[in-house]
Amino acid sequence: MQPDDTLAIAILDRLIAFDTVSSRPNAGLMEYVRDLLAGAGIASVLIPDPAGGKANLYATVGPQDRGGVMLSGHTDVVPVEGQAWTKPPFALTQEDGRLYGRGTADMKGFVACAIAAMIRAAGRPLAVPLHLALSYDEEIGCMGVRSLVDMLAAAPVKPAMCIVGEPTAMQVATGHKGKVALRATCTGREGHSALAPLALNALHLAAEFIGAIRATQARIATEGPFDGDYDVPYTTVHAGKMQGGVQVNIVPNTATIDFEIRSLAGVDVEALITELRAGAEAIVAPLRAEFPEAAIRVERLWDYPGLGTPTDARVVRFVQSLTGANGTIKVAFGTEGGLFDARLGIPTVICGPGSMAQGHKPDEFVTVEQMERCGAMLSALIARLEQGGPV
Repeated sequence: MQPDDTLAIAILDRLIAFDTVSSRPNAGLMEYVRDLLAGAGIASVLIPDPAGGKANLYATVGPQDRGGVMLSGHTDVVPVEGQAWTKPPFALTQEDGRLYGRGTADMKGFVACAIAAMIRAAGRPLAVPLHLALSYDEEIGCMGVRSLVDMLAAAPVKPAMCIVGEPTAMQVATGHKGKVALRATCTGREGHSALAPLALNALHLAAEFIGAIRATQARIATEGPFDGDYDVPYTTVHAGKMQGGVQVNIVPNTATIDFEIRSLAGVDVEALITELRAGAEAIVAPLRAEFPEAAIRVERLWDYPGLGTPTDARVVRFVQSLTGANGTIKVAFGTEGGLFDARLGIPTVICGPGSMAQGHKPDEFVTVEQMERCGAMLSALIARLEQGGPV
């Protein structure tokens, strides 16, 4: 293990100790990172959220007048409640070559490596800058990073390329699907359950609308379009949450369904939403003569764009040269990379230690070997930035 790897694991130990589940503040973690960077002579900018409990962080090492390479990571993690952990989730446990703790894979392992790389780079004569972008609230729709994106959009010089360090087992990933989150609000008419046929059960409307979602999904799975680089090679429509009702002897007048569309590049998402709204209208239209209030209203909640970097792009070839990789992959999960690419025009790839197969699970871990491979990639990156490449 190299000294930089030891530093990265020491930093990871501190990062894991901060409980940064998305519903909680991350200010303590960001202040720790800011102070750690300051100790190496690196100035950083904190971009707080309106409430002041969360922040993004942006820092640069090297010349300020060139594009350089941005390392991107999020600092929030998913909850641990209801999971059967055998290790303490917010304390790093090293055992049998594995580093356990919430966020080790997704994605504080990379964040620790990136911070260690920034500290190392601060002592080197970089010809091209290295940037660090850390965000909050990625796990709830890539929400927090948007203020950082706005800051970069107004900057006179933007990074020329970006590495998002989500876990890919150090493979170079060029794409992921886009996502839009939606809610269907179903309106019926309440009544006593003894007279249920005289009322309009909103949960029943919701169940029929889920049938419409499933019909759309079945059509897409049959007709495509398809992209064989994904484990699920087509756009998916998925209902994740349904709520309604007060108690069993009341016919509910309202129910909601939260659902999502994860779309391949080039898919007309608005057309899919229009199709689903038409399906909703087909359910309630025959009921309005008796129940004028009958409705299923579909609204967008939030979205983020997909990523589709060409496999022959300069950023792909450059990161492959750092890792020694030949091929590329696409990942099933979303990242902030789509925002950097779509909003800022920064060519982006995803490459980081660990596997999302361990993410969001009890006893989440990243291996020491993966951390070392990430450290080696970043060491190669610093050497290239000293030499004036890639930008």
